Amino acid sequence: MNRTPQPPQRRTVTLIGKPGCHLCDDARGVIEKVASELGASVEERDITQDEELYRKYWEQIPVVLVDGAQHDFWRVDEKRLRKALGG
Repeated sequence: MNRTPQPPQRRTVTLIGKPGCHLCDDARGVIEKVASELGASVEERDITQDEELYRKYWEQIPVVLVDGAQHDFWRVDEKRLRKALGG
């Protein structure tokens, strides 16, 4: 049986941060650049709007998740993120 290859699963990068966080702004720039080049989707979560995220990450923001798993915190390394996304 001949099967058509499936397209690669779209990756999701999540930025967990809060308003007024300059490290979050820096992380956003790296994430948006890499995600747009590699076709990943980007979502943001605000720890000030979610008690569970606040308890879990308040000392680490910004926190970056790749497909729901913690990838980085405080600083985002472009090369490391690119590699995690398969680029």
